[in-house]
Amino acid sequence: MHGPASPGWLLVALCAATGAYCLLRMRSTVEEQRRAAGGEALMGFGMAAMAVPAAVYTPPSWAWPLYAVVFGVAALHALWAARASAHHLHHLVGASAMVYMAVVMASSAGGHTGHGGAGVPLLTGALLLYFAGYVLLTGVRLVPVAAGGGAGRWGDRPELARACRLSMGIAMVAMLLTL
Repeated sequence: MHGPASPGWLLVALCAATGAYCLLRMRSTVEEQRRAAGGEALMGFGMAAMAVPAAVYTPPSWAWPLYAVVFGVAALHALWAARASAHHLHHLVGASAMVYMAVVMASSAGGHTGHGGAGVPLLTGALLLYFAGYVLLTGVRLVPVAAGGGAGRWGDRPELARACRLSMGIAMVAMLLTL
């Protein structure tokens, strides 16, 4: 992504840590937790890879279309899974946002500016509004759970799962802002 290196590395660390915790959640005894955690781990690690500062590492030209394909498949999976759980609609929006960012980055890697200098495109603005709202809503939902959270297995702690979702939402806002 474009932008200074220090915030980029913070995003990489945040997203990678979130992806790692989501891998732990995949060991949960609750089936719905396991299903959601797999998609969230993919998002966390994918966001970490995309957030590596361009000044440090410039991905090869084939990387951005590969990201678009991987997250396009994840979006289709989330669309299919949304039949059983509305939470997967958020996964659909997240994976679609990753496809959008990969396409913009692919076009800017080819020497084009991603948005043409005409301000924030409508889709970027809509995604920013969605994820900002998601962050606020998730943060509000996190407060009561954190106060009454109980001990349990790491993969079954709802307050930690919500904190991870909050972290990825914040990271998505940051990535969209630097797009």
